[in-house]
Amino acid sequence: MRIGLLGTGPWAQMVHAPALGAHDGLDFVGVWGRRPAAAKELADRHSTRAYDDVDALLAEVDAVAVALPPAVQAELAARAARAGCHLLLDKPVAATIDDGRAVVEAARGAGVASVVFFTTRFQSAPEAWITEQAGRDGWFVARAQWLGAVFSGDSPFAASPWRREKGALWDVGPHALSVLLPVLGDVTGVAAAARGPEDTVHAVLNHATGASSTLTLSLTAPPAAAGAAVELRGTAGVRALPAGSEGALPAFARAADALLAAADSGRPHPCDAAFGLRVTEVLASVEESLGTV
Repeated sequence: MRIGLLGTGPWAQMVHAPALGAHDGLDFVGVWGRRPAAAKELADRHSTRAYDDVDALLAEVDAVAVALPPAVQAELAARAARAGCHLLLDKPVAATIDDGRAVVEAARGAGVASVVFFTTRFQSAPEAWITEQAGRDGWFVARAQWLGAVFSGDSPFAASPWRREKGALWDVGPHALSVLLPVLGDVTGVAAAARGPEDTVHAVLNHATGASSTLTLSLTAPPAAAGAAVELRGTAGVRALPAGSEGALPAFARAADALLAAADSGRPHPCDAAFGLRVTEVLASVEESLGTV
């Protein structure tokens, strides 16, 4: 599969480009970025071509991987789908429900496959755990904590304008939802939402299975307090999400495998753009509830 990369930021440099270049099933055709000099530098580093015109790149590939802010990603993902390109997207799919819906409609209209890279879902131990817990009945409550220290120290994402604007809800909230939704079922309502220190958000969600979950999300936690944890409680007892030990690069390679499989079979992947849209809808509902606090 011929694939292009849209984006040149830290995530593209650290994960997307190295994984695409090393994948046996992919031909890494080229890079487009909003900063042409950065696109050339990244392309040169991986012995591929920099494109000044995004449509020229779309015309020469079968798929695109996107490493751009959500508002930019949504517009270009829909454009790529209409050009017949399969989509390997980042989370969140979009910054608004309407933009997310446009991506889904473009992908469906063009008959292209899509996969959203929720990192935890593509790490082998967490993925197996999620599948196992989704097969159990009787979950009562769950709690998910995703605490980052992005704006402390030397994080490569500290200068990210969209993360500073949208905060933890939109950056790490998708990770928590990507674990909870397949186990507890769809969110049927936001029971409560409240703000904590700095960008910290707390939310209580009701799920289709009758279970409820609580989320604590932050990008501004003290570095010593940072980390992620998910705990389920129900008739099966207490189950905790195992830590992913493989890192982002192998996980992204598995997401690329999933895109290849979906494109070949025509069967949607569980983490497709439609699932990404549902996550966006839940995030927007929590944000709306926060606005009334």
